[in-house]
Amino acid sequence: MDTVYECFRASAQQYAGHDFLHIPRVAARHYSDRAIDLDYTLALAQIEELRGCYRAAGYGGGHRIALLLQNRAEFLLHWIALNGLGVSVVPVNDEMAADEQAYIINHSEACLLLHLPDLADKVAALQPLLGAGIAYQASDRMDELQTAGTVADGEPATLASECALLYTSGSTGKPKGCILSNEYFLLSGQRYVELGGLCALEPGGERLATPLPLVHMNAMACSSLAMIMTGGCLVQLDRFHPRSWWQTIRDARASVVHYLGVMPAMLLNMEPLDAAGGDDFSAQVKFAFGAGVNPRHHAAFEQRFGFPLIEAWGMTETGNHGAIIASEEPRHVGSCCFGRAPAHLELRLVDEAGREVAAGAPGELLLRHRGDNPRRGFFSGYLKNTGATEEAWEGGWFHTGDVVRRDAQGALYFVDRRKNVIRRSGENISALEVEAALVEDPTIAMVVVCPVPDDIRGDEVMACVIAGAGVTGSQQTAEGIAQRALETLAYYKIPGYIAFTDSLPLTPSEKPKRAEIKALAAAMLHRGECYDVRHLKQRQRGDGK
Repeated sequence: MDTVYECFRASAQQYAGHDFLHIPRVAARHYSDRAIDLDYTLALAQIEELRGCYRAAGYGGGHRIALLLQNRAEFLLHWIALNGLGVSVVPVNDEMAADEQAYIINHSEACLLLHLPDLADKVAALQPLLGAGIAYQASDRMDELQTAGTVADGEPATLASECALLYTSGSTGKPKGCILSNEYFLLSGQRYVELGGLCALEPGGERLATPLPLVHMNAMACSSLAMIMTGGCLVQLDRFHPRSWWQTIRDARASVVHYLGVMPAMLLNMEPLDAAGGDDFSAQVKFAFGAGVNPRHHAAFEQRFGFPLIEAWGMTETGNHGAIIASEEPRHVGSCCFGRAPAHLELRLVDEAGREVAAGAPGELLLRHRGDNPRRGFFSGYLKNTGATEEAWEGGWFHTGDVVRRDAQGALYFVDRRKNVIRRSGENISALEVEAALVEDPTIAMVVVCPVPDDIRGDEVMACVIAGAGVTGSQQTAEGIAQRALETLAYYKIPGYIAFTDSLPLTPSEKPKRAEIKALAAAMLHRGECYDVRHLKQRQRGDGK
């Protein structure tokens, strides 16, 4: 099998009639009066119908179609149908601001924007920002599908063919488009299936619940492909609902759960489900798979809820095939351990000069696949950015930008992020992108953005601001900055804290000394010398949710 479509078709034949997708009522409540259920047979029939529509309209290899479909069944059905024709998809996060969405769609050169009908108003507001060569299509009007504007290349899809283009925040400001092949997705799923140990999956018997967005690698490549390859059921939520979470897990009969670091903290803060020990899910849930659990919460969560939290490390660029996963004991619970390098990967830990560090010492994690093809299973490159691709692979190793340490037994422990990226509730936020938006604010003369610790969300965004002439730093000024930032940034990217200062440490070339500023920000937060605007970081209405 060379494509995701072929993989799905084979599973649909092998597991005919088995549940493929379940969207719980709480996730479907804005567009359906009941839960959504699809078995493999029905899903394949819908995929084939969509595939026929796209083929008749001339879509095929060489085309990209942007998907604004949230975490709904339409995302999976259209993606797999398009994959069967060699069309690459460009998932777009509907929670992004219009400017952010427009950058991704324009940069990707997508020829069609496929959107949910209830996002029509949002798409109308987006259209003036998009190029003239793009067409628009509501997902419920496939009988009126617009003909492709260019001729498909006619080449059959292969393992190396582009399957999707996922944009990831990085240290260079604007998101970079990661070209992901069919092989990337198939190896990501295969890796999950072959993990074994605490993560053993039973063919035809698993139900995997995830609240993570399908626009990210974890849900799109790991969860989806693992369930497809084993004939399991994907239980896809729209987002994390803390109050109804456990009832949803029970009702959906989930046997596997995916999480972000923020989730265990929030669930531990909730009252017990009932007085009769209802918190113990050991008889139902085998394990949870995720990253970033607070070390102080790890053991407490497992003891209370009865199943292991399997910590993992990975990036969009590495896929799940290049991930490191603590699926075997000892897991060193409560220590930020994410397992040991699998047999198919080679890794190095190096200092800033590129020298190997000693056991126990922190160093940047470098990775590659063993054998003749060191990039096997990794991303194919950054779209329109060969320089950044080669920089990431300098010396034949993928440079992750993450600092970790390795003990004498080979266990790996996360230490910090070298790249200028803030990770808040599982979202990677580019500090430079936020700075670029904030510096346009008329009250700001200079701004540097950095992460500060947050017990619940891992990192929170903090802006260190030198105010413009005549501007006084105050709670009102800070709230105004945050509110204006919401016009161009997704809610989760705007600062949660804003501190005003007369000066910031700079290099001789006038660049911010980020390490010093990060320490300064943490100290100001500790001393209460900043303004808390986290109450403004709310999902914006009118987004179809």
